[in-house]
Amino acid sequence: MSGRAASRWELAAREGVSGYGEHFADLVAEGADVDGEARLADALLLRGGRVLDVGSGMGRVSAALQARGHRVTSIEPDPVLAAQSRATYPEVVVTEVDALGHDPAARGEPASYDLVVCVGNVLVYLAEDTEVAVLRHLGSLLAPGGRVLAGFHLVAARRGARDYDPDDFAADVAAAGLRVDARFGSYELHPPSAEYGVWLLGRAEG
Repeated sequence: MSGRAASRWELAAREGVSGYGEHFADLVAEGADVDGEARLADALLLRGGRVLDVGSGMGRVSAALQARGHRVTSIEPDPVLAAQSRATYPEVVVTEVDALGHDPAARGEPASYDLVVCVGNVLVYLAEDTEVAVLRHLGSLLAPGGRVLAGFHLVAARRGARDYDPDDFAADVAAAGLRVDARFGSYELHPPSAEYGVWLLGRAEG
């Protein structure tokens, strides 16, 4: 993160806003269904697909996709969440780096991916004015036919997050050289809603 503006997530953490990891740890312990994102991601892949999980958090999506036979690369800039991921899902190898600092070649990771997963409000906690740059970078990592699965609350659900209007997001997607293939209101593919957005993105033609 050196030399970059602090992300909204970092700024919120400095103000004492936390609880994400604890919340999902409690849900997992209670046996709650926390695999909605992973089920959809799995349906978008052939077995053994190459996946980049951006902002992998406490590791639940990465672990579920690995268990389904996919080759997952996990990156998470928050050291607390990365440590929780290692403790909860030791089979998941997680690198402490943000999306713009991720250099696959430097780490011997795949140069391209069949699916980039960017869910759990990652995009609404980026550093201000980096959304297009992040989307462009994620698009550059797509294999032919690869897609980005993105999901976030459209109106800030937690302190520190931004509102992200669907039209503004679509404009950022286009500016990043990507296209919107589909939009839904949930990971179970409900119609678009005013609360949550789930998008499938691909590279723009030409």
